[in-house]
Amino acid sequence: MLTIKTLFAAVLLVLVSCSPSDTGVPVDGSPTSPSSAIRSTSESDQALIDLARGIHERVITLDTHADINTANFTETNNYTQDLDTQVNLPKMIAGGLDVAWFIVYTGQGPLTPEGYAAAEANALDKFAAIHRLAEQFAPDTIELAYTSDDVRRIAAAGRKVAMIGVENAYPMGLDLGNIQRYQEMGARYVSLAHNGHSQFADSNTGERDGVWLHGGLSDLGRQAVTELNRWGIMIDLSHPSREANLQTLALSRAPVIASHSSARALNDVSRNLSDEELLAIRDNGGVVQATAFSSYLDSAKHSAHQADPAAAPVDVADFIDHVDYMVELIGIEHVGISSDFDGGGGVSGWNDASETFNVTLELVRRGYTEEEIGMLWSGNLLRVMDEVQRIGAEIRGAE
Repeated sequence: MLTIKTLFAAVLLVLVSCSPSDTGVPVDGSPTSPSSAIRSTSESDQALIDLARGIHERVITLDTHADINTANFTETNNYTQDLDTQVNLPKMIAGGLDVAWFIVYTGQGPLTPEGYAAAEANALDKFAAIHRLAEQFAPDTIELAYTSDDVRRIAAAGRKVAMIGVENAYPMGLDLGNIQRYQEMGARYVSLAHNGHSQFADSNTGERDGVWLHGGLSDLGRQAVTELNRWGIMIDLSHPSREANLQTLALSRAPVIASHSSARALNDVSRNLSDEELLAIRDNGGVVQATAFSSYLDSAKHSAHQADPAAAPVDVADFIDHVDYMVELIGIEHVGISSDFDGGGGVSGWNDASETFNVTLELVRRGYTEEEIGMLWSGNLLRVMDEVQRIGAEIRGAE
């Protein structure tokens, strides 16, 4: 069947590859010179760029994963400046990135009172840093959003949007009351593990040695799924083990997300999601945010470029290959976009927020419509967040 997307792609291909005359002869009958042929191609390319630029300006562009270092959130050194970071306000403005989810990330440490205390201090420091940026350093430029309505209101006012995700629930210790506490500080998604098994869930890293702590979720992790649902926080499946993810999907009353994961069928690394997980997320109503992390997208190409800088790097086209794959497998309603900037992410063509337009341009080249591009950039994620918050309110209201 000829879909709208396929037809649109075919039209774009003709626009880019053909001169004004199919025969190569201008309408005045004179032979086409090399210079005029080059000019016509350039004009067609420019038309494609202009089309993509208009779409990029109209849709809300949202990146679900940008790590932070709190040293860059001080009075004298902060994101109002074009720091040597992949994300900051000047780069967001230059690239037309509307929404950045700043990450309260904590590496996995010992499951001891001392470990939990140090992790909590780290997490609270990052929460405070994000609030300082939005509330003290640049309140006229960026605002913290808590709902999809906030996102749309802030973007419509011409300001940038900050949101908060928690990568690794380890800092919560053994107190599930911290879930409500983190929600009140602005957390809108939480992953139950990172690289290393937490008190809540096994990590994907167990595949390295075959050593598992819980066989998926712990009892505390199962309780955490219930509490995250209750407080309207999206559960992030990007780092836990396959078994933990499938158990979470079976337990959760609300849709889930994977904030920064790509397709394991295209690149077999444990940080990517298997088709089984992708299909289960589709059936759950969730969304998977494909991530522009070069070694997750194409390990062989990444390694070859590391060994020989003259070799082709992993680029935006490789990234969108994963988007395409997941769209075909689970449907466009369940796919989104993330970078993992300042946490190892970045590909040639989208190596910092200033190059965000190149993602939209590649989507247009692939034949995605404006509506579909809006879904991929933000619509799907915001829909899931709305549903998670609605279910959380229902659960609390029934108590």
